[in-house]
Amino acid sequence: MIARVEGKLITLEAEACLIQVGPIGYEVMLPSYCVSALADKVGSDVALCTLEYYEGTLGGGNLIPRIVGFLNAGERDFFVKFITVKGMGIKKGLRSLSIPIADIATAIENGDEKMLMSLPAVGRRMAQQIVAELRGKLQTFALGAEAARPAQVRFKPFQAEALEILIAWGEKRSEAMELIELTCQKHPDVDSAEALVPLVYRLRQGIEV
Repeated sequence: MIARVEGKLITLEAEACLIQVGPIGYEVMLPSYCVSALADKVGSDVALCTLEYYEGTLGGGNLIPRIVGFLNAGERDFFVKFITVKGMGIKKGLRSLSIPIADIATAIENGDEKMLMSLPAVGRRMAQQIVAELRGKLQTFALGAEAARPAQVRFKPFQAEALEILIAWGEKRSEAMELIELTCQKHPDVDSAEALVPLVYRLRQGIEV
């Protein structure tokens, strides 16, 4: 199994990237939180912990090898557990990981179905299924996160969504993170990316609101 890919990040798209390793280019599927984290790394060397699987049916005789990438081994281990939930699967699992792993693990351990329902491809029934099957099994991924994780990982879901929007609009990651934190300090009642992003730009332009 291909467990690690290290090389130059050639292209980065919404669901996958291309990493050049010597004369070989590997297409690696990514969850969206990884895409956001790698947004400013195109053209640079990166290393991803990976898992490999085959897409297709055994009887069909047309199995296609796929590689899925994560920022570290812990995130890969979480994903392996996450996709054991009935009805989840690899592709749905990747689509649903739109915010940092530790936040999702914490929500599962807390039984926070509402937060899980905010994830792409996760409805009420799936959120209930996730909690029922995984609650009590993810402490390693959730506990102690606030002290050990950087500011981006401590972002709430709406803040992480706002960060992705700002980066997509050309803002540098570090500057966008600082602006989001400062804006939320000034406006603690803001609870959506739609409300947060305009306030960030007004603050950036020196306009007090």
